[in-house]
Amino acid sequence: MIAIRLGLYLSLMLLVGLAAFPLYALRKDERSGEALFATRKTLVFWSGAAIILSLLGFLALVAQMMGSSITDVDWQTSWSIIAETPIGAAWVVRMVALGACLLAAILIKRAEESRLWVVLGTGAVALATLVWTGHAGASEGLAGGIHKASDMLHMIAAAVWLGGIAAFLFMLRIPDDGLWGDRLAVSHRALDSFARTGTICVAVIIVTGLINSQILVGISNITALFDSLYGWLLIVKLLLVGMMLLLAAHNRWRLTPDLALALAEGDPAKAVSALRASILIEATAGFAILAAVAWLGTLEPTASAAMS
Repeated sequence: MIAIRLGLYLSLMLLVGLAAFPLYALRKDERSGEALFATRKTLVFWSGAAIILSLLGFLALVAQMMGSSITDVDWQTSWSIIAETPIGAAWVVRMVALGACLLAAILIKRAEESRLWVVLGTGAVALATLVWTGHAGASEGLAGGIHKASDMLHMIAAAVWLGGIAAFLFMLRIPDDGLWGDRLAVSHRALDSFARTGTICVAVIIVTGLINSQILVGISNITALFDSLYGWLLIVKLLLVGMMLLLAAHNRWRLTPDLALALAEGDPAKAVSALRASILIEATAGFAILAAVAWLGTLEPTASAAMS
């Protein structure tokens, strides 16, 4: 179940983030250059992956409720969950949004910007529905509404950040297409746009993270974090986020200027290698955070444990 949750989080976040990246980081004439940034094929792949993983996730959820395996799922129970529960309704919305997302990625061939906006919008809707399969989905009243809205913004901001990291890993890949110089020039310019967008994303992540933490943990229960698996996973997640912030600052203030200097001197290989290695570490930390989030969603929050 955790592996499926992780795969679904990863596919939806990359789908949203990779659709957003060309819109804020690339110029109009660069968005259709598959050699520079493989937008269409990438979006089709992640849309399809998200549909498959969403289906598997729903079957796993039903099987968990029934105490059976996925192959023994009772379809009458499945229909009852779809028709009668918020989780079922959210799943239907997600599947419809992902279907529209996949069709847009496949069918809209010439209007690159239109395809990206449709995929971004439908992908964001699909990503937001994950709120109902997590702790925010169980919250009610005004606090529950705030929690859901905060969680949605938190995930979308994280998706834009992680999608940008994945995009730069692709653009800074080892040259094999004869467009090494073009990709480096575009990548360097795009890093400035990503820095501005990333700053906004980080601000949203921090504010919404504080809101979510207060609801799920509570400042009075901070010391209780050390007494549960949930608490330790949350601590690890926060440490990894801090690591990503330090790497992002290092990339922006040290490695990106180094790349500009190396490009001017005509010998960018060493600077590119250093930047690529730093972004790869940042991507690894991001993947570990998603794994922690997928696991945390299956555990009882510290605030709930403290009240029981």
